[in-house]
Amino acid sequence: MSNTPKDQLVNCVLDGKPITAEKGQTIWQVAAAHETEIPHLCYRDEQGYRPDGNCRACMVEISGERVLAASCQRVVTEGMDISTSSERAKTARKNVLELLLADQPSQQDAHDPQSPLWRFATSEQADANRFSARAQPSAKPDSTHPAIAVNMDACIQCNLCVRACREVQVNDVIGLAGRGADAHIVFDFGDDMGASTCVGCGECVQACPTGALMPKTVLDNDQKLAITPDRNVDSVCPYCGVGCQLTFHVADEKIVSVSGRQGPANQGRLCVKGRYGFDYIHHPERLTTPLIRRQDVPKSEAENFDPANPLTHFREASWEEALDVAANGFRAIKETSGASALAGFGSAKGTNEEAYLVQKFVRTAFSTNNVDHCTRLCHASSVAALLENIGSGAVTASFSQCVHSEAIIVIGANPTVNHPVAAT
Repeated sequence: MSNTPKDQLVNCVLDGKPITAEKGQTIWQVAAAHETEIPHLCYRDEQGYRPDGNCRACMVEISGERVLAASCQRVVTEGMDISTSSERAKTARKNVLELLLADQPSQQDAHDPQSPLWRFATSEQADANRFSARAQPSAKPDSTHPAIAVNMDACIQCNLCVRACREVQVNDVIGLAGRGADAHIVFDFGDDMGASTCVGCGECVQACPTGALMPKTVLDNDQKLAITPDRNVDSVCPYCGVGCQLTFHVADEKIVSVSGRQGPANQGRLCVKGRYGFDYIHHPERLTTPLIRRQDVPKSEAENFDPANPLTHFREASWEEALDVAANGFRAIKETSGASALAGFGSAKGTNEEAYLVQKFVRTAFSTNNVDHCTRLCHASSVAALLENIGSGAVTASFSQCVHSEAIIVIGANPTVNHPVAAT
């Protein structure tokens, strides 16, 4: 806030302490900036999510006003005196949570007993048994989707999943049907989630505050939380070149789930591959030990090779031995046939730093300029067009700059399929 012009600042009071906030900030945002947590269920503090104010779990008291205000929607103004911890505000929030808990499975039987709903219920000291559950048809679990488990008995109709699907990822699969007490979440026209047009981006799972939508990888056969990550590892998605940042949730040295991380390319969003395409890491056929071809098995036997049983053609080796064999092979080719007999080819799945190392290795160790990269081939047509139009074959801006353009022309590409996050 130190670089914010003074005319864009407002002075207000938060829980008895004078503070300075930026114009346009909501009470919830100001409180969060000053390390004051206000319960919230229908609001998500991430880019692309608008405040909805329907859960009423974030109510605060403003001096001189007759009614409480939803902190996720109310914007701070000059001289505003806000109380997040007054008895009136705390009682209102507690009542809302207790009414919501009345229709929930008990925390012991909850699909996610560590969900934000139960966490806020604990912090607000809400009594889950104060109100009786209303009569309603029992919600059957939906496990038809290959990656997402649906348990509508935990749904509170906060609409976060609707906004995640419709406004953030722009898939428009999830909606709200019915009126009043009969309101309920539906997929397309009331289809099972597995039969709907869901693309599996998992944004709804990441947004859900109750455990109504969860990744199957952390659940048991009863669709209850069975695996709790013991650590998180920040990384970058290994698939396409969009460069989405993500966080791997690890338990017992195995990735059990993935969440999107705020980054310039993805703004916290992921596609189905980035969200759920990590099972190959623990596939039984994945090589975890270097292999060297057995001398008694010639290359002509390759057609009989079974990837599930590589030891018929190879033997296990240490990294030192494997690297020595590779280096000696390169050296032998260079000595017998010359440096031009060697070449290197880079992959677009690698980072810029890795691409630099590949070309450096080829030019210094192989002593040749026979180095190429797959981007040159697939980018060839666009290079020619860019050179002709702007005089440079390099990309001049990130794709996120499209938001500032008046028109976007897409030629020979299908970003919705090939780069879903960039498309949204």
